[in-house]
Amino acid sequence: MYTVGLACEPRCRHIHVPVKLHICVHGNMAARQSTVVNELTECCICTEVFTDPRVLPCQHTFCLQCLANYCKNKQPGNRMPCPKCRTQFTIPADGMSGMQKNYDMAKLLSARKRSAGEDAGQTEGGLVPCDVCSSEAASSAPPPATKRCLECQQNYCDQCSRSHTIIKATASHVVVPVDLQNQVKSDREKIMELLKKTGGVLPRIKTEKTALVSLGDVEREINTAADKLIAAVERDRVKLLSDVKSIKLKRVRQLKTVKQEVKQHLASLDGLSQYAEKLLSSGTAGDVTRSANSLHSRAEELTTSDVIGHMDNVLRSLNVSFTPSTHADDENLVGTISEGGWSFWRQLVGLQCIWLGLFIREIKQ
Repeated sequence: MYTVGLACEPRCRHIHVPVKLHICVHGNMAARQSTVVNELTECCICTEVFTDPRVLPCQHTFCLQCLANYCKNKQPGNRMPCPKCRTQFTIPADGMSGMQKNYDMAKLLSARKRSAGEDAGQTEGGLVPCDVCSSEAASSAPPPATKRCLECQQNYCDQCSRSHTIIKATASHVVVPVDLQNQVKSDREKIMELLKKTGGVLPRIKTEKTALVSLGDVEREINTAADKLIAAVERDRVKLLSDVKSIKLKRVRQLKTVKQEVKQHLASLDGLSQYAEKLLSSGTAGDVTRSANSLHSRAEELTTSDVIGHMDNVLRSLNVSFTPSTHADDENLVGTISEGGWSFWRQLVGLQCIWLGLFIREIKQ
């Protein structure tokens, strides 16, 4: 018999007040006790057998994964109600995995497992009997099971297994060999070997993490050098923009001065032109005779004045261009500015003077 700790309320499926239960393998009493054990070892959240049972301060027990899903949107230190009695508890600093394990429930799960092995029974030679034949054969020993259905959780002999896979309702069920002990043993050996190799990686990871600390010095050196270069580039940028602004302001002042001079010159030319036209259209022969010499003198003065040369001296060629720097060690990291020229005013005033000269020639004739 087994002696284990159980809850005082069988339907709660949790350890509350330790009591004694004797699991005896005889008659209806054993069946009833087995039912109670099954109920106590099932989580009320997932309704499955406990997996890694954890107990809350209120003594209610749940699967660790069920508790993790229940508190998945909460943070350590948050308060949460028990899923069963609503008593508040605090999530540990390391999450739900920090909840106390229920060792009494672990013992009860072990008892349930042993009890299930005894109830299932074995045939001669330690073989598991066929569940279907065991229920049908009252006197004779059932044949050993060779297959197990993962859907039905039943063991079948060769004949029952073939029938199980033929029936339409169960044809899609997954059926595996019963004797997988050797396979499990082999898999375990492989896992242990891999576990040993994988465990040896952890010291290497720790060494690599230590080496990462030195990269902090490299990062600081990069940032320092980059900051210096950025500051130098910014100084060059400000200086170049200031130079361009100075050129622009100087040219604006020059244009303003030349514009005023050209307007005055054009006004003189236009006034003289209108006077000559009026003299020709409405003046008498005597008026033309009296005014021709003075008009000619004024025209000669305007046409021979070096307005164009003056403007060329004031408005020298302007052709500002920027040449980006192509070498990192240049004195100017951004680039340099150069100035060229233009000839718009020469063309404008030249045309005015040509027109006035032709007009005066017409007056003389």
